[in-house]
Amino acid sequence: MELNKQTVLITGASRGVGAKLATTFAEQGANVVVNYFKSKEKAEELSTTLGEKAIALQADVRDTEQVDEMVKKAVEHFGTPITTIVNNALVDFRFDPVAQKNAFALDWDGFNTQFEGSIKASLNTIQACLSDMKEQQFGRVINIGTNLVQNPVVAYHEYTTGKAAMIGFTRNMAKELGQYGITVNMVSGGLLKETDASSVTTEEVFGIIESTTPLQKATRPEELADAALFFASPWARAITGQNLVVDGGLVMD
Repeated sequence: MELNKQTVLITGASRGVGAKLATTFAEQGANVVVNYFKSKEKAEELSTTLGEKAIALQADVRDTEQVDEMVKKAVEHFGTPITTIVNNALVDFRFDPVAQKNAFALDWDGFNTQFEGSIKASLNTIQACLSDMKEQQFGRVINIGTNLVQNPVVAYHEYTTGKAAMIGFTRNMAKELGQYGITVNMVSGGLLKETDASSVTTEEVFGIIESTTPLQKATRPEELADAALFFASPWARAITGQNLVVDGGLVMD
């Protein structure tokens, strides 16, 4: 399906990577659902900027009922089912190498928060849209991951472990949903420069990344968004279950 005929749900889309994803899809003519949890003002401002093909809708993506209601509102608003899901929401985490807990201080609640923000949230969005995708025999699911799984420059234990689990989630969903014409892939960026979550990342850390990356620069949100656009496009119609690392070559997998 051409991008300008798609309706795309982007979770955590009010700012940072999510806002860039929303903008990139809107520029290709897609309908865009700008999901937000708390950042109502930013989400509505972005939606207004993107025009009539965008709508800002609130939902805590960890809550099944809220996700179902959001999807229902989106379908009613655009008059068409959601064709593409980009699971991008980041729950209660900042890439702060100074404040990050070490192995002595870690607690399970921190891990559970990231599992719910990654796996439970993605399960909720897929299940909310699955019946329509099955009926259409078409769907695109794009999960946002991280190259920290392969190369933990900083030991962001909880976040990285949640995203590692997302790889298994992606591949199992790809295996089962392929029969309905639904592809499920993952785009894993480097530590992006710069987003709200990485605004506390020190220049020392970015310097390490830039000096050891073949392209000699940190990845930016728009570069990650381009890769997500590819997975939603007709050019990726035969690709599923893959994890594409977009980090300037730091991780070669």
